[in-house]
Amino acid sequence: MAITAAQVKALRDTTGAGMMDAKKALTETDGDMDAAIDWLRTKGLAKAAKKSGRTAAEGLVAVAVNDGATKGVAVEVNSETDFVAKNAEFQAMVKDIARSALNVPDLGALTEAEIGGKSIGAIITDKIATIGENMSVRRMVPLSGSAITTYVHNAAASDMGKIGVLVALSGANPAFGKQVAMHIAATNPAALNEAELDAATVEKERQVQIDIARESGKPEQVIEKMIDGRMKKYMAEVTLVNQQFVIDPDVTVGQAAEAAGVEVTGYVRLEVGEGIEKVQEDFAAEVAKAAQG
Repeated sequence: MAITAAQVKALRDTTGAGMMDAKKALTETDGDMDAAIDWLRTKGLAKAAKKSGRTAAEGLVAVAVNDGATKGVAVEVNSETDFVAKNAEFQAMVKDIARSALNVPDLGALTEAEIGGKSIGAIITDKIATIGENMSVRRMVPLSGSAITTYVHNAAASDMGKIGVLVALSGANPAFGKQVAMHIAATNPAALNEAELDAATVEKERQVQIDIARESGKPEQVIEKMIDGRMKKYMAEVTLVNQQFVIDPDVTVGQAAEAAGVEVTGYVRLEVGEGIEKVQEDFAAEVAKAAQG
């Protein structure tokens, strides 16, 4: 199939690979972006494992917890620009939506929930007309546990900002819970532990590591030992309880929790615009075009 310049650019932006290497990877994989990334990794040509979820949409993530601190929720409300996220009227709406989310099971029900006798869907529509930007309630993720702690990074107002985190512990320890939440905000783990990692993702990583090892030309029995070590390292990088604790790198998060007399039983991390790619507009070119009539 024909590989477009746009595909090559996207792959280069994601991996840091050279133009010809990116084009060859796409050609070898029939334009499959994920497969091309793996091909580059296998050949040692991906300069950096850049995150695939780019922050593109603007808005806020808000967190809320019930009175008993046994249930929490994180909600993402998007807007077109960061100016709106700084607007007090928008922030007040987001706070009300987050509080309402504590009492509904999912995003669909949240849209139908009422604040002051008006559905949240209708409130969003009214705000679009008032503020003049498109908006949406994009995500809500609830979390339950014996004790819920929250943390907001880059806070724009109380309990809302660019990254919102909820942590569930087996017992009350707010200070430790906040430390774990800050760790999650910084490291963005893929799962709580090995059991909760997606099996397909694990198998895909194992196959990539096998292909990398085979490129070395070593015997199969040596490769098997290499893979075991590399997969152990992978688990330590992507699972929360096995990660080195940012507060004390000499221990893992799981070990720190044990020392604190609790267990981390769950977490939620939402980041504004995660996974949405925003079209980059050339403002200067737009003005020049307008000036030409």
